[in-house]
Amino acid sequence: MSTRRIPERPRAVLVSLDIGAARDSERAEEAARLVQSAGVDVAEVIRGRRDRPDAKTYAGSGKVDEIGVAVREHNADMVVFDQALSAAQVRNLESAIANGGPAVQVYDRTDVILNIFAQRARTAEGKLQVELARLEHLSTRLVRGWTHLERQRGSLGKTGGPGEKQIELDRRMIGEQVKKLKLRLKKVGRVRATQRAGRARSGVLRVAIVGYTNAGKSTLFNRLSKGESYVADKLFATLDTTTRRVYLGEAAHMTLSDTVGFIRDLPHTLVEAFKATLEESVEADLLLHVVDSANPRYHEQMDDVNEVLAEIGAAEIPQLVVYNQIDRSGLAPEVMRDPYGKILNIKVSAFTGAGIDGLREVLADAARGTAHPLPSAA
Repeated sequence: MSTRRIPERPRAVLVSLDIGAARDSERAEEAARLVQSAGVDVAEVIRGRRDRPDAKTYAGSGKVDEIGVAVREHNADMVVFDQALSAAQVRNLESAIANGGPAVQVYDRTDVILNIFAQRARTAEGKLQVELARLEHLSTRLVRGWTHLERQRGSLGKTGGPGEKQIELDRRMIGEQVKKLKLRLKKVGRVRATQRAGRARSGVLRVAIVGYTNAGKSTLFNRLSKGESYVADKLFATLDTTTRRVYLGEAAHMTLSDTVGFIRDLPHTLVEAFKATLEESVEADLLLHVVDSANPRYHEQMDDVNEVLAEIGAAEIPQLVVYNQIDRSGLAPEVMRDPYGKILNIKVSAFTGAGIDGLREVLADAARGTAHPLPSAA
């Protein structure tokens, strides 16, 4: 009886460079998690620092030689940069790293995040949004040099000879597909707007959960709503917004929405493509900003989230900061208030349930309109 062989995961050399001032080591670790979440093993992480990116290869010739050695040593399938690369830089890197040998694909941070989003999208809306972001990113990769374009164009199914004429055809076809996707998403947006208007007319408190990816948003959503949203210890486990009506006690109801997680340097194309989904945050009465209290750089993660919220027009919505994962950080559950009774933050563990009753009481008071002053916008 033959044993079924499990296919090996592709391997990547990850490049994480500090440009200008030195960055924290967490950056490279997060980049490695991103690559692993995309289904690729990290064979080696190459670090370094430059005053400014090299215009031709981003990394500079010496570092590119080092990358090439690592690729051959680990028999890596690809190289991933934890930065945004231009189309010309990708093409130059692929040529220099291969150095006459087998072709090695080079991807940047946007490519990896798009790949993860494509794997995670479950609903028709989510898939439309990912495809829109992918095509808009692809349009920036249309450059002279047919070899590079041949790989990037994917399954657009075009025919014809290489050259500038073909690139213009690609650009036009992508533009037409983008236009069609935007029209379809506009229809979806109208449906969502109708649903939100109905919830607004009902007078029920509208709450949206936001936060950095992997902060425990979906676990908290499930704990509060007794739902079964997908939960996993990986980046961007949940893409599609889920909204549920939640009973909080006598005369206290709310609608609770679990939204896509944020991350630093989230590509603008993704923010734009996911605006229909993210508008659940814009239209909310209250945002639960979930923070991983066990992460040493949680303050920076909060800033990253608030930056995206500002970009989508949700900066003025009141926020209730929920420090989650206190089972890992060692904090005690509590509802922290200032001397005037205004809530500063709430500490909970969505995993164990510690502090959840206090959070539910605060939300119930807000739903009844009897709450002590809630925090204002961040």
